[in-house]
Amino acid sequence: MQAGQKPLSDITVLDLSRVLAGPYATMVLGDLGADVIKIERPVVGDDTRHWGPPEAGGEAAYYLCVNRNKRSVTVNLKDAEGQRIIRELARTSDIVIENYMAGTLDRLGLGYKDLKQVNPGLIYCSITGFGQDGPYRDKPGYDFMIQGMGGIMSFTGPVEGPPMKVGVAIVDITTGLFAVNAILAALRHREKTGQGQYIDMALLDSTLAWLANVGSNYLVSGVNPTRWGNAHPNIVPYEPFLTADGTYIALAVGNDLQWKKFCELAGLNDLADDPRYATNPARVENRKELIPLVAEAMLKRPGDEWLAELDRLRIPCGPINTLDKVFADPQVHHRKMVAEVPHPTAGTVKMVASPMKMSRTPCEIRRYPPLLSEHTEEVLKERLKFDEDRIRRLREAGVI
Repeated sequence: MQAGQKPLSDITVLDLSRVLAGPYATMVLGDLGADVIKIERPVVGDDTRHWGPPEAGGEAAYYLCVNRNKRSVTVNLKDAEGQRIIRELARTSDIVIENYMAGTLDRLGLGYKDLKQVNPGLIYCSITGFGQDGPYRDKPGYDFMIQGMGGIMSFTGPVEGPPMKVGVAIVDITTGLFAVNAILAALRHREKTGQGQYIDMALLDSTLAWLANVGSNYLVSGVNPTRWGNAHPNIVPYEPFLTADGTYIALAVGNDLQWKKFCELAGLNDLADDPRYATNPARVENRKELIPLVAEAMLKRPGDEWLAELDRLRIPCGPINTLDKVFADPQVHHRKMVAEVPHPTAGTVKMVASPMKMSRTPCEIRRYPPLLSEHTEEVLKERLKFDEDRIRRLREAGVI
């Protein structure tokens, strides 16, 4: 690898996905240097281009958040000539990602079995709600409903409240991240064997994979988790508390030494060695009696004072920030987690930068989220050697 090259700078991704899970995965690959060719419907484009306001330069913020480092090419996949274009692009690509309903691209002659005929080393990743087989194969799957079906909503939200979803489309995002992991592993396998392969990603499967300790608690005990609101099922005290100035702070006492230090700071010395509260298992068992005592103590000081004193004692804590405070935070600024990217219609667009801090091959935003069809001619000329006349005829026919 030459100096300055990105890890995936020699990799081409043919992105047939739209909305969030697939585009998030291809954005990550693009951040790592891949050339991502985003295929969109002529005239309409990715659904999320229209999911505003808010907007910047006519582009919805939703679209902008997951489509940097890509080139936009419009192709009508229902047209036979459009299908030929996709097959030709697949011939010189390394990865295809799609999130159509199971079987849709097979019917168009663009499934894995079709495209591996023109490119045996192709890594082809399908993202669907429920996977390519099983009783729910043909059922549409969206983030919100999968949060329900995957159990997340059953234990999220207020103790006495209704089921609650997570505030971002966490199922889509995590499925995109799992897809990237699988794709990178498949690239490594191809390096060693020359073989491509098919990757079958399902939103429901991914959701079960990140149930983590909550899923494990159920599998070990057979007991369904209950909603704890902002509390933790296995650690106490580990939740927000109201302070004297009306602000909440997150207190996360993770072990018994931290508990002793907290009791001394909060004037709760008699609780530190009380057998009902001295160990975390005891605190979990007796949380109903303990939490009101902690809550009363937290009301004796303002939030900033608590945070300063807890930090001094190295007891995990933090403010409950709104996004204006998040993006103004000095740690966020120091880590350069907000990027200002030049954009042809918006002037500049602010977006969250990549969290992957790599010493030799740092991620960078090389391309703003593309305008619809911005790179159609460029890609067709560069990769398929189409001339101006052929491109004009394709446009007139509505193929591109």
